[in-house]
Amino acid sequence: MTIETPDAPAPVAFDDPKAAVAHLIALYNQATEFLQEAFDKAMREGQPKGRLRAFYPEVRITTTTFSAIDSRLSFGHVPAPGTYAATITRPDMFRHYLEQQIGLLIDNHGQPVQVGPSSTPIPVHFAVAGNDDITVPQEGAASFPLRDVFDVPDLETTNDDIVNGTHVTMAGDPQPLAPFTAQRVDYSLARLAHYTATDPEHFQNHVLFTNYQFYVSEFEAYARRMLADPDSGYTSFVSTGNAEITDPLGELPPSPKMPQMPTYHLKRPGSMGITLVNIGVGPSNAKTATDHIAVLRPHAWLMVGHCAGLRNSQSLGDFVLAHAYLREDKVLDDDLPVWVPIPALAEIQIALEEAVEAETQLEGYDLKRIMRTGTVASLDNRNWELRDQSGPVQRLSQSRAVALDMESATIAANGFRFRVPYGTLLCVSDKPLHGELKLPGMASDFYKTQVGRHLMIGIRAMEKLREMPLERIHSRKLRSFDETAFL
Repeated sequence: MTIETPDAPAPVAFDDPKAAVAHLIALYNQATEFLQEAFDKAMREGQPKGRLRAFYPEVRITTTTFSAIDSRLSFGHVPAPGTYAATITRPDMFRHYLEQQIGLLIDNHGQPVQVGPSSTPIPVHFAVAGNDDITVPQEGAASFPLRDVFDVPDLETTNDDIVNGTHVTMAGDPQPLAPFTAQRVDYSLARLAHYTATDPEHFQNHVLFTNYQFYVSEFEAYARRMLADPDSGYTSFVSTGNAEITDPLGELPPSPKMPQMPTYHLKRPGSMGITLVNIGVGPSNAKTATDHIAVLRPHAWLMVGHCAGLRNSQSLGDFVLAHAYLREDKVLDDDLPVWVPIPALAEIQIALEEAVEAETQLEGYDLKRIMRTGTVASLDNRNWELRDQSGPVQRLSQSRAVALDMESATIAANGFRFRVPYGTLLCVSDKPLHGELKLPGMASDFYKTQVGRHLMIGIRAMEKLREMPLERIHSRKLRSFDETAFL
């Protein structure tokens, strides 16, 4: 069978990161336009005689010596001489990230990067994803089998082997330059649009996760206040369905169908705003959200949700700053064994504690009145109280846990796994071990008084982190022995 492909230019060397990314964009556009046009023609005229294929662009670098790298840097350099490469998708959307990462490579190694087509085909589903006029029919709905003509997603090559540390480079192949392959990124971009009902382009570099819808209305109210302030730096607010306003009094139409994880974006130039994701309840949703948001390479993500207080000295509305996690969520055991410690990150902890101090006007010893620092336990059983409590309670006590939820350990563990700085600040909404259950009558006052304050603490923390240099917040403790150069 003949294979028709777009013209493949020879790789080009670049010592200017902006020019390198511009060439990546041109190659990607050429490949996807070829596939879009070929697919549209095939849907109109029937099965082509040959196979139609286009390839992701790639960036690679070859070094022959060990470079003298600033030992404080956790990214931006390769660990040893050799050839390293990464397939790239959506370089237009990742322009700033790619320019930054490629620029560091060039500066740290004194070598140009090579940009050209890779040998990895682009699945037609991903190639047409950005074209609203083209829809890929389900298998069997077209007049011919799609996979006979076009490349389709292949889960055998779409995995987390690189970030999980299980990737094995075959002899003669380049070593990985980035934590995710282009196929893995494309897969997550499609999933994000599905689960959040907003396009990935809207996501900001600072992500707040919550497990209650109450936080959404507070976030929207804050966003409108920021849009009314010309000095805030925020430019627009995006709701589900990609509804976007720049006017603080602008109307947001209700979403015709609420997505599984409603997501909202308060945007700033350079994606330096804040995204709020309501992941709902449970570790499965927490893993799903972070699995896909990770490919956007956010600067930090924080959990600001409700929890059960486990100590009699706690009161409803008190805060818990997690400095350790008891992982009984079970959803990440195959990817990150429970014996792997999830360390607290100093930069995140300080930002959260300072945000609590600023919002409550308490500091030092007085802060202990309303906040505890300790272990947060995350379980996969929301109704754990209904079973024999002797086992869970003993483990909770032995771990010195002060709070319990279903999401925080998952979010922190996936942050560790994906090298995304993470943190957790929870608010006590019930005390099941002490007879204060989460019932509507008991919780109403808590919801009214604490949700706004809690959200503002998360926002303040993110604004503090936004001012930190990227190389400071991305701690070396998140990096393993042989890391990819790209963050």
